[in-house]
Amino acid sequence: MTWPANTTPKHLLESDAAAGFEITDDFARFDQMNDMFTRAMWDDKVRNKDTDAFFASYRMEAAPRRGEGFGQRDFALRNAAWLISDIISNRSADTGLREGFQGAIVNDTPVAPTKADLGTPHDEAREIKRLARFFGADLCGITHIDPRWHYSQRPDTKTMKPVPNDLPDGLTHVIVMGHEMDKTLVDTYPSALAGAATGREYSHEAAIVMQLAAYIRNLGFQAIASMNDTALVIPYAIKAGLGEYGRNQMVLTPEFGPRVRFSKIFTDMPLDVDRVHELGLTRYCHNCTICADACPPKALPKGPPRVGSNSPSTVKGVKKWSANCEACFGYWAKIKTDCAICMRVCPFNHHHRGTVWYWLATSRWRYVAQWWAKRSTPARLKPSMWWGSR
Repeated sequence: MTWPANTTPKHLLESDAAAGFEITDDFARFDQMNDMFTRAMWDDKVRNKDTDAFFASYRMEAAPRRGEGFGQRDFALRNAAWLISDIISNRSADTGLREGFQGAIVNDTPVAPTKADLGTPHDEAREIKRLARFFGADLCGITHIDPRWHYSQRPDTKTMKPVPNDLPDGLTHVIVMGHEMDKTLVDTYPSALAGAATGREYSHEAAIVMQLAAYIRNLGFQAIASMNDTALVIPYAIKAGLGEYGRNQMVLTPEFGPRVRFSKIFTDMPLDVDRVHELGLTRYCHNCTICADACPPKALPKGPPRVGSNSPSTVKGVKKWSANCEACFGYWAKIKTDCAICMRVCPFNHHHRGTVWYWLATSRWRYVAQWWAKRSTPARLKPSMWWGSR
């Protein structure tokens, strides 16, 4: 079902333009039954012995083998890093809800019966950002809620059938938090060891997003803690002013490049929203193919952004760079861990706001920065060197 274009409020259309979003009349909300991780649980076109072994490797069926970064110690650290996230996501498994991934995190704190006096939306937005950092977030931005980016339905993980993806009425804002991944671990991709950078941040963000949501609920306002569930986080992170979209399908942030995981809170707390910033990062990507060149299954596009894809795992009706999701996840399944080579080699992973390279990359001299980046991308860090440096 396509999205009725005349139902989108003016302020969201204005922020689309500011963010550089091009949305066609064919746009349709994404069905979470079609994300690659969910399809690997029900779709025979995706599920196979390798994908089953991929998921099993995150428990006690790890697949250690010869090769830098794929030993028993590497898998052990990766899986340990995921532990807290797994405890949260598995606690409602009997009900078919995988919290934080295929369903919002269940609230442990009731909404206080009386609302606190918050002062102005500007003051409270500033306070929320301060507390997000207090709990451990590295970035925080705020934007309007936008149902276009919410999944049309989610999977019941017990039956693997679609169920409604509902949120309470009256929610108005989304607080988006960014969580920096460890750079030295990222520099070892592809490896099971590098997966510890992903797992650690999911475990961190599970605690952070739940704590900040509990604070808001104690003030008398609704707050739904969310990680990869409920809605596509990339458009929300961009609308919250945290970065721009890259060829590697990630949000490029001025502070950390693509080396960030995101969490979010849906709330009815009155808050000022952040402006979308034109940073020049997406513009740089138009003439850079370092990530696409480095992708082992050649899953990343080299041409300009396009609308649509034949894959059910690609959102319809949005002009953007879209990966071959099946090829990407197939490679993950083959190596039994996540691959983020495209994150590692991205020039914005190595050069951040305040550096000469970043200034060149986001200016009319970006072609100089691209020449520089092609000749200076660091090689993969050997996982044995990571262990030896500890």
